[in-house]
Amino acid sequence: MTNYYGEHAKQYVSVDCIVFGFEENKLRLLLGKRNMDPGRGELSLYGGFVEEKESLSDAASRVLQDLTGLSKLYMKQVGAFGNIDRDPGERVISIVYCALINVKDYDDQLRIQHGLEWVNLDEMPKLYSDHNIMVDKAITMLRRRVNTEPLSFNLLPDLFTLTQLQHVYEAILGEAIDKRNFRKRIKQIDFIEKTNQIDKITSKRGAALYRFNKRAYEDDPNFKL
Repeated sequence: MTNYYGEHAKQYVSVDCIVFGFEENKLRLLLGKRNMDPGRGELSLYGGFVEEKESLSDAASRVLQDLTGLSKLYMKQVGAFGNIDRDPGERVISIVYCALINVKDYDDQLRIQHGLEWVNLDEMPKLYSDHNIMVDKAITMLRRRVNTEPLSFNLLPDLFTLTQLQHVYEAILGEAIDKRNFRKRIKQIDFIEKTNQIDKITSKRGAALYRFNKRAYEDDPNFKL
């Protein structure tokens, strides 16, 4: 390390990870209680400081891997938060990332180990510092992207019904969607493939199961729902 910028004050840089899941037709947020001062015991997002030889994305990937045990997650940077008084302990600049996971893929023992809980987004409590603002910005980003990116499939199992897919869209957008128009549009999208399998668990009548064809999407990614 050089001393080129020795006359300038050094700041702490952290990453905070917003992890969304989807269950029982609700968008859920993974929260825990801070185990350090300041703010010990307050509900907050899960995060950590960026290490000396890490990039921002590497730090976020490390935190998410530790948190979920899952790799290659959908992960997008939400923004930077650097208000002078956002952390009463030190001057900390936080870079926020949003991740989407299928709740069924998440080992519940890890949740227990980290002392975390799933909270419905529409019942979100007051969080530490500016974490509520972080979540609001992440939701705004998802709502902006959901109709132009296939991000909703990260919240679903590999095989899903059209009803499940519609419920994911409604959970993200925070509003009801017309069923007939939604299904008409979905059936025009080549990379949402109908399989010959039937869902007999969540549907009494037996609904057709669909899957997301990533290769087909990459061949023609310019879609709008």
